[in-house]
Amino acid sequence: MQPRTPRRRAAAVIAALTAFSALTALGTTQAQATTPTQNVVTPATKFYVDPHSKAAQQALADVRNGDIENAVNMARLASWPQAEWFTEGTPDEVRADVGKLVHRARAVGRTPVLIAYNIPGRDCTQYSSGGAASSAAYRQWIDAFAAGIGTDKAVVVVEPDGAALLPKDCGPATDPTGELTAARIADLAYAVKTLKTKPRTAVYLDAGNVQWRPVGDMAQRLLDAGVREGDGFALNVSNTHPTDHNARYGTWISKCMWFATEKGGPADSCAGQYYSAAAPNDGAPGNAVSSTDPTTWHWTDAWFDQHVGTPPTDALRHFVIDTSRNGLGAWTPPPGKYTGDPEAWCNAPGRGLGPRPTADTGVPLVDAYLWLKIPGESDGSCTRNTGGTIDPEYGIVDPPAGVWWPDQAHTLARNAAPRLTFNR
Repeated sequence: MQPRTPRRRAAAVIAALTAFSALTALGTTQAQATTPTQNVVTPATKFYVDPHSKAAQQALADVRNGDIENAVNMARLASWPQAEWFTEGTPDEVRADVGKLVHRARAVGRTPVLIAYNIPGRDCTQYSSGGAASSAAYRQWIDAFAAGIGTDKAVVVVEPDGAALLPKDCGPATDPTGELTAARIADLAYAVKTLKTKPRTAVYLDAGNVQWRPVGDMAQRLLDAGVREGDGFALNVSNTHPTDHNARYGTWISKCMWFATEKGGPADSCAGQYYSAAAPNDGAPGNAVSSTDPTTWHWTDAWFDQHVGTPPTDALRHFVIDTSRNGLGAWTPPPGKYTGDPEAWCNAPGRGLGPRPTADTGVPLVDAYLWLKIPGESDGSCTRNTGGTIDPEYGIVDPPAGVWWPDQAHTLARNAAPRLTFNR
């Protein structure tokens, strides 16, 4: 068999993208005959794929540049569902934009994944700073967001970092009276409750990741912010921690919330990824919980076995996990390279796409693996706290948060684990 020439391979990439668009159009007829259902996320759920995504555009750009290997990978990436972020705009604008997305998804019989990211004081004025001007403005925006969804199917992740990075966490001078934190929690609760009034919308409130807030702290924050009004919570958004680590963390959070609400125990007494009262904690190796050593987490499991037991699965809150960049796990900078915070979460170098988006996870409490962070979009102009403007891991000024970065997209696709294939 003759090897493919660059021209033939380029034609194959274009043919794949064309076939993908044709398949999307074919779904229109099928969807119109579909009977509506109230169960938004089931193992059979298929998520919406945007045929005009940035990855699809990059595939065509790579073909034009003669970069066929990357073009093939970008075409593969473009065939998988990714979330759509809504980060700004007037109420009228967000209503129209959300409405267009859910309409396109309905036309092909798929469920779109949306992210509401416009909370006041977003990201402590860091790389992704912004948000609505006030709580009143935010609630009008959320009302419009929900109106845009209407009776269509949708999965919404509410405010990444919103509960894990409260105003009180931004520094001692940010919220000395606690007023801003109280407003944040009330705004999150309003968003969850409002979005959940839509009959076919699944709502997941963001809960950070396994290497951030202790289990008990995160469980209480979720309860305060109205997680019980929605379907559950989301983990690992825009981060790289392994899927199984987040699944373990999410299970502990669910059990801790049940412990707090059904057994009357204080959430802050729950064991977690940093400490367990069930461990000897005597200084001997392995006799205390370490967040970076999952072999010690059996002590946390032991605490939940002792104090929580085995609650019914349907009594526990479910969650979704972002697997868009965690195929190779988290990045650890070389020892001694940085004297300050190396910002390991920010444009972590050498990462790869993780498990493919699916609602058929096989894990009882995990409703879906999703690509919530758009693979190939920058986290911001990371500097690793070196005092300059250059990211020393890349030798350039990183693109601003949310800007498409072809080199990063190519790397993520090339390093995908499992290996990246077309979505069929």
